[in-house]
Amino acid sequence: MSFWVMFRLLTYREGKKMSKQQQHWEKTRMLLFITLAIWFVFSIGIFFFGAEMEASSIRPLGYPLSYYMTCQGSLGIFVILIFWFANRQEKIDEEFGFSERGDD
Repeated sequence: MSFWVMFRLLTYREGKKMSKQQQHWEKTRMLLFITLAIWFVFSIGIFFFGAEMEASSIRPLGYPLSYYMTCQGSLGIFVILIFWFANRQEKIDEEFGFSERGDD
């Protein structure tokens, strides 16, 4: 069974009216799944191609340059992903009235 079929089965609500909290949780959970998928691609998925990256002749710190740049790029993506997630979550919180910005 594919990921999306399993996801739909787990989130199927049979047309029930959801409360504001349930709608908020549904959007938050979907954002979480998207973030985890991006994280998986850049933390594990890219490194499945390690053998192909071995072809580089330039070797800083003993590793092929392409492998080194992939590692550094992954770290950069993770930092960007953190800020993107926080921004999207804040928008979801504001949409449903759970924002913490006005609580100063």
